[in-house]
Amino acid sequence: MAGFQLKRVHEPVAATDGRRILVERLWPRGISKERATLDDWRKDLAPSSDLRRWFGHRPERWPEFRAAYRRELAAQAEQLADLRRQARTHTVTLLYAARDHEHNSARVLKEALEDGLPEN
Repeated sequence: MAGFQLKRVHEPVAATDGRRILVERLWPRGISKERATLDDWRKDLAPSSDLRRWFGHRPERWPEFRAAYRRELAAQAEQLADLRRQARTHTVTLLYAARDHEHNSARVLKEALEDGLPEN
C-alpha cells in the first residue's frame, strides 16, 4: 500500500518498508550506512539544529516544538511535494533515530506530508 509510515532506523529492514528515507540532520549513532539500507537521506527536512537542541526530546516541549517545526517545514514545499509524489505509488518509510516513538520530528514530518496528500 502506498503512503507514509514511520520506523526507527535501528529496527531491522523489512520488505514492507518500500523507499527508506532518513529524515535526520545528523547520522544516527550505532548504525552503519550499510545496515541502514537507505534510498535517500533528507537532512534538509530535519528540524534546524537550534530547534533540535532546544527541544532536546523533552515531552513537555512537544507542542511548541511541533508548531515551530511545522513552520520550518513550510519553507520546504518542493521537497515535501517530491515525497508526496513518491508516496502516491510507493510506501515511503520515514526513518528516525529518536527512542521516543511519540515525540519525534519524523512524526511531525509525516503529519505535514499527509496534510497535503490528496486522497486517491
